[in-house]
Amino acid sequence: MKKFLLVSLIVSILSVASYGQQTDTIITLPEIRLTAPSAVNANVTSAFRRTFPDAENLRWYRYDKDYLAKFIMYDMDHNTLFRKSGVMKYDISYGFERHIPEKIKEEVTNAYDNYRIIRAINIKAENRDIWIIKMEGAKKYLTVRVEDGELDEVESFFKSAETDR
Repeated sequence: MKKFLLVSLIVSILSVASYGQQTDTIITLPEIRLTAPSAVNANVTSAFRRTFPDAENLRWYRYDKDYLAKFIMYDMDHNTLFRKSGVMKYDISYGFERHIPEKIKEEVTNAYDNYRIIRAINIKAENRDIWIIKMEGAKKYLTVRVEDGELDEVESFFKSAETDR
């Protein structure tokens, strides 16, 4: 069940972050109610401070019984979900090539030397560390998933004829 939820999360991220290529699909996310920082559970606040001491521009949201923190740390946007007990369910961070660890960047650029990295998403959940890397080539866009040193191409599509000028 946990793998199914994580795969569903990744698919949702890829759908939302697909740079507007799918014009006929609209994904509606559930409503999130804004919560005042003082209303955030003390367990959650303490766990957040321990895990992300350098966070900036923190905003808290209530998502069902959980708490969603949106913030910036080390020039990356983060969305982190905590249970009310203070346990982190996931952390999704959005960045660029400069945010990817050197070892992973080297693997990806060696495997796809005719592509440049245009976006990077890091997902940390259930003791897993997954990188979703969006790349652009002369004629195609690619999305590669990297986990435990394994690369999987999860999305590939050709550019439109208009961009080939």
